[in-house]
Amino acid sequence: MRDTGANVGGLYLLSEEERALRLVVLSGVPWDVALPWARVGLSYHSPVADALRDRRLVWLGGPEEVARHYPQLAVVLPYPFSLAASAVTAGDTVWGGLVLQWPGSHPKELSRAERATIDALSGRLGELMRAAHHGGRLPSADGTTRLTPPPDVLTGPPREPADAFAERLPGGCCSLNADGRIVFVTDTAARLLGTARSRLLGHRPWEALPWLNTPVAQDNYRAAVYSRRPTSFTVLHPPGRWLSFRLYPDGTGISVRIAPAVAPGVPDPGQAPAPAPVAAGRATAVYHLMHLAATLSEAVGVADVTQRVADLVLPAAGAQALSLMTAEEGRLRIVGHRGWTDELMRRLDGVPLTSDDDPAARCLAHGTPAFYAAFSELRRDHPSLIRLDDMAAWCFLPLLASGAPVGTLVLAYDRPHTFAPSERALLTSLAGLVAQALDRARLYDVNQSLAHTLQAGLLPHRLPRLDGLDVAARYLPAGRHAGIGGDLYDLIRLDDTTAAAAIGDVQGHNVRAAALMGQVRTAVHATAGAPPAEVLARTNRLLTDLDPGLFTSCLYVHLDLARHRARLACAGHPPPVLRRPDGHAEVLRVPPNLLLGVDAAAEYTCTHVDLPPGSVLVLYTDGLVEVPGTDLLDSVDVLAARLADADDLDADGLADVLVDDVRRSAHRSDDVAVLVLRTP
Repeated sequence: MRDTGANVGGLYLLSEEERALRLVVLSGVPWDVALPWARVGLSYHSPVADALRDRRLVWLGGPEEVARHYPQLAVVLPYPFSLAASAVTAGDTVWGGLVLQWPGSHPKELSRAERATIDALSGRLGELMRAAHHGGRLPSADGTTRLTPPPDVLTGPPREPADAFAERLPGGCCSLNADGRIVFVTDTAARLLGTARSRLLGHRPWEALPWLNTPVAQDNYRAAVYSRRPTSFTVLHPPGRWLSFRLYPDGTGISVRIAPAVAPGVPDPGQAPAPAPVAAGRATAVYHLMHLAATLSEAVGVADVTQRVADLVLPAAGAQALSLMTAEEGRLRIVGHRGWTDELMRRLDGVPLTSDDDPAARCLAHGTPAFYAAFSELRRDHPSLIRLDDMAAWCFLPLLASGAPVGTLVLAYDRPHTFAPSERALLTSLAGLVAQALDRARLYDVNQSLAHTLQAGLLPHRLPRLDGLDVAARYLPAGRHAGIGGDLYDLIRLDDTTAAAAIGDVQGHNVRAAALMGQVRTAVHATAGAPPAEVLARTNRLLTDLDPGLFTSCLYVHLDLARHRARLACAGHPPPVLRRPDGHAEVLRVPPNLLLGVDAAAEYTCTHVDLPPGSVLVLYTDGLVEVPGTDLLDSVDVLAARLADADDLDADGLADVLVDDVRRSAHRSDDVAVLVLRTP
């Protein structure tokens, strides 16, 4: 942070068991401000997770870039700042992620010196992690080290000249350290705030002064922390006195000027009614609620929603355990949990919705939240209930979407917990957000299941066996946002020594593309055995007559196993890759010709190639090789190099090697089809 001028720094460790990153070192901001990002799932669309997945430096040069690339982050942190995230690696091993943040005054571009410093630090941290791992000293991902001065070191009396100087200034002033605690306050400020200096020193303002625990005050505090720019706000001190706060931040803390004020448009302050008491932590809970809303807006699928709810709701509610249940076929099914054992959840899974003895089912049936500050209260409403855990307080929140029951959210606390009215309102609002996200996720899962069932039904269930040919196919659907695709592959047995292989890609990602894929496959089947150029010409005329409004690429191969040769014809499809018996792999420069469905009079050319025993011919769709910012032919050359370097595996083993990288990609935007043909 010193070498780059960053004002916030954090180090994440990778937890393979949870497929998540945990924040283990933090500097520059209080822990409660960074709490929503204490755990980041690897599948999340966040700067540090993207840096790890893509092995690249993620740079966000200001609020515009944050909003463009990470809108949910911009909703929660709408302040001017810049951010860099880098993977901490050693060799091929990823250990975690480094995050640095600068105030809004930082230039929009990262300098070469700053980038070099970050790269060097990421590498050095990776080597340190590897050495610590081999020595059995790798730090745990359970706790977090905060590199801020301990509060008790800075709460002593300031030097007398500085104290006198501050007291002579009009109004009052105080100083907050990097952890948000008051380390200096003048007598005038204490009088304006209405409390003794001793009750302020060492505490955060909103802890010592509950009336200051408002969203306005905390939002301005976070703005000063993140942007390092002065900010101000006016707040009502009960019973009716308005105070102005001006915050002046730097890397060591925040200086605060306090003065009497009259809010614009407010009647005589002496007649203003006292505001209702604000529960401690309410502003922080609102902050977490905003973060949850922004995060759930990006979630798709029940599994994704469940993971995000478990990650964010527990810190927002201050609970120690959580379970999320959905109403399915008259029963409550547990779809996710945190803080309870799998064995306990299995015992509680499948409770009938009509069970009045079960608090989760009862709250959903009545549509009313239930809050229990102690087990005695829970037992009073459910006398037959048997205590199965060591929790001390519970809340059961019905999940309702448009009035329809979706499920139940259960939170548990390890100590007795009194639920204030404001907290109950916030938890109920939180349940509403979860219910809407879960309802959307279930609909998404149903639609995806139907679409992929249709797609799978149009692809071959098994490939024919032929003597003298070892064959394997792989099909990987696109990432979560891409929808159903139109990739196709097929192997057609013509007789004992000849076969036809085809692979293609229909334009688009929808049911129309899948339906057209089925028509293309049927047309190829109907004409298989004719010369390859004729097969493509007939299929092209059929598609042109159908006029589906979509174009299709296709590669057709006629295999003559007795003569060890093949004839190929291509319609705008990526070229195949051939590995010869000596291990050399090359890209076959087949004439691409015109896509199918464009021009009924299009003609297609045929190419001959030898396939001696021990050859491997790989057909694929562009999803296997497409890399943003990289020329497609360069990516195909990389595929050929991988095929050449692969061990002497059978067709199944080679297919797994070729799709290994894209299988691990969380943001794959296109389907992948691969057909491996090997002559033993």
